[in-house]
Amino acid sequence: MTPTIAVRTAVPGDAAALSALLNAIIRQGGTTAMQTPFDENGFRAAFIAGDGVLACMVAEAAGQPVGFQFLGRHPALPPGWVDIASFARQAPKLPGVGRALFPRTLERARALGAPAINATIRADNASGLGYYAAMGFRRYRVARSVPLADGTPVDRISMRFDLG
Repeated sequence: MTPTIAVRTAVPGDAAALSALLNAIIRQGGTTAMQTPFDENGFRAAFIAGDGVLACMVAEAAGQPVGFQFLGRHPALPPGWVDIASFARQAPKLPGVGRALFPRTLERARALGAPAINATIRADNASGLGYYAAMGFRRYRVARSVPLADGTPVDRISMRFDLG
């Protein structure tokens, strides 16, 4: 039986559990452009309570975090646009985490009056590209050969979800 996924707004006390979840994804490699692990304070500033944070939603199953979705500002985006990042526990995987998170994040983006949501995904992250396409995002830009920390070039695909 698949556990029920509950979604709530992140609070500063979530930083330890959520940074551990994200750091496991970073260590695994291959999906996120982030390559440096976060400590609790750095995570809190980047995803929960920093100046650029607009929302952070947590997905929980059986009382444990299984994913989170961040909504924030990014200076490279057009005026009013917001940026999204989504992360789901890799082991054990739980189907439906992203689908549970997106409606709450979308609600927040609409409340902010954002005209669009941007997602930028590594081109080699097939599951991430598939997730955002399934949520209704459409490709609008590709940044070619953006180097990883080790110099490996990987394209970045930007997708948008129009709210207007």
